[in-house]
Amino acid sequence: MAKTVSAFTIGLLFGIGLLVSGMANPAKVLAFLDVTGRWDPSLAFVMAGAVAVSAAGYRVARRRGRPVLAPRLDIPTRRDLDPRLLVGAAVFGLGWGLAGLCPGPALTILSVVPAPAATFVAAMVVGMLMFRLVPSSTSNPKVVQGADA
Repeated sequence: MAKTVSAFTIGLLFGIGLLVSGMANPAKVLAFLDVTGRWDPSLAFVMAGAVAVSAAGYRVARRRGRPVLAPRLDIPTRRDLDPRLLVGAAVFGLGWGLAGLCPGPALTILSVVPAPAATFVAAMVVGMLMFRLVPSSTSNPKVVQGADA
């Protein structure tokens, strides 16, 4: 029950943060990506804040040695760039640049602006299903377990 309440609370906070910051507004995102036109740099501060909070969270988690609601801490150690990662990043970036949405904001605004968000989410699900068809260069990515990560 604690995991469910925690997941709901974190998801709710994440969604509210996306709405308040403007990350769920495709026009604002597209203005941020338009560096040669009417560039809106405000989302860079949102991203910098997210990186700072994430870095602090990782630091606390590594120092603690295990998560509060899980038996162990799993931190990926792979650092190589394979074709799947590069193509996936390019497709993600193209989708973000064309639609002004990425998965989190699309799901956040699904109930507010259903038509554009539903189209994006449907395309995202198709992409996720297609990803399963692409063979992996490694079937078992390295993961560090425990505090020695």
